Amino acid sequence: MSQQSSSSKQPLIIGVSGGSGSGKTTIARRLIKELGQQSIALLQMDSYYKQLDLPYDQRKLQNFDHPLSFDTDLLVADLQQLRNFESIEVPIYDFVKSNRTAETRHQEPANVIVLEGIFALYDQRLRDLMDIKVFVDTDDDIRLIRRIKRDVEHRGYTLETIFDQYLEHVRPMYQQFIEPTKRYADLIIPEGGANEVAIDLLTSKIKYLIYQGHKYNK
Repeated sequence: MSQQSSSSKQPLIIGVSGGSGSGKTTIARRLIKELGQQSIALLQMDSYYKQLDLPYDQRKLQNFDHPLSFDTDLLVADLQQLRNFESIEVPIYDFVKSNRTAETRHQEPANVIVLEGIFALYDQRLRDLMDIKVFVDTDDDIRLIRRIKRDVEHRGYTLETIFDQYLEHVRPMYQQFIEPTKRYADLIIPEGGANEVAIDLLTSKIKYLIYQGHKYNK
């Protein structure tokens, strides 16, 4: 299905990156709230984990914090389609089963697209599609506490599993792959969704670019 824009304007694409538990999702949702009168699509990179044809006991041991655990090719293709005002089918990932489901979520094109994920700024193909690149920078201990709360309440993980994943995968992958992407950010937001000044500045910039006509991609 295609929904062509009535003009040559392109949607405004915003990338929001940062470590697990940094507040990326909070920032993305705050932007959606502040831009409530705009047509907005939210893409979460977690939806694009690869399908794993492995038994569950082997799947749960995989390193889900490595760039290769994501189907970035599909994400790039989907983002390009949205940029062309074409609808997409977003994969649905089951964190309890550690695998992609057979279902998808239909996503219509929008005037503003927010891509949120730990590797949102890692791949140059994604960065090249973005108009604004944001990195949410939050202390390690705060991110770990948030991850524990999320994984226990919503994903059914044990504390032992969470700590093992953090020490073996999350922390080293953050240091090796995610933290260095700060250098690509146009804006670094300390302390995530609690930083009202940064959110106000970002929202104002987005509204200005929308007013200018969306076509700002660098």
